[in-house]
Amino acid sequence: MKKITKILGLVLVSGFIFTGVTGCAKKGGAEEDSLTKKTLKYSQSAGPYSVLFDREVRPILEKQGYKFVAYDYSNLSLADDALNGGDVDFNVEQHTAYAKNWNEGNGGDLVVLTPIPTVPAGLFSDRYKSADDIKKLSNPTIAIPNDPANTARAYLLLEKIGWITLKDGIDKTKAVSTDVKDNPYGLVITEMSSTNIPPVLGDFDFAVITGSIVYNAGIDASTALAQETVLDHLLLQVTVKEKNKDAQWAKDIVNAYHSVELKEHFASTNNENGLWYVPEGYWNDASTN
Repeated sequence: MKKITKILGLVLVSGFIFTGVTGCAKKGGAEEDSLTKKTLKYSQSAGPYSVLFDREVRPILEKQGYKFVAYDYSNLSLADDALNGGDVDFNVEQHTAYAKNWNEGNGGDLVVLTPIPTVPAGLFSDRYKSADDIKKLSNPTIAIPNDPANTARAYLLLEKIGWITLKDGIDKTKAVSTDVKDNPYGLVITEMSSTNIPPVLGDFDFAVITGSIVYNAGIDASTALAQETVLDHLLLQVTVKEKNKDAQWAKDIVNAYHSVELKEHFASTNNENGLWYVPEGYWNDASTN
């Protein structure tokens, strides 16, 4: 009886050892697959960046054998949560400033890989045809976005057109209301959710509206009274988890965004109303294949 028990014990121990080795092998294979896989999951929205990816970039990658599964999220923070948690592999909906703020606030490790064509924020009005009309107004009202990265870009736009002056020595990429040094026109500034600005545009003299919201609201970008200078940290980006930044599929996505095919798309009439901003020199490394 003791002999049988001893044999069973050895079998059980051997079984645990075998299972452990098998588990390690599977884990290594899964890690390798995550870097070389051909089926990719991504988050998308109704905005211009997902549309650009779906209509122009995705077909380039599908010709290389990639397949895609898209998931919709109600806001970018949830999309980043899904990306950081591994539920999706990448997204193309945010700029560097937003990704940085999200990482800091959520303990994330999201990494931006390359800038992509971007829709600038602009100054719009249902009441006036020129930014110069502010000169005849008393305490004009203006709505601007209330999320940190886009609030700062709104204040930078207002400074660019001479409506306010920001304090010296501040980090202007993080500008807030208390950083306003001079407000010569007596602007009454209301910070609110970006998505809520277009429906109430007529209630304000002016509004700063970000590019994706301009697109979603069906606003003609050419009617902007002024446009921001798109700084590097406000360029939209392909974004992944840090562990995937050197994956072959990530490199292929980057290459697709700099490809001759996408360059030809923008060289046609696809940007006739000035919706898109493409950084100078962006196509210098476009593939010639």
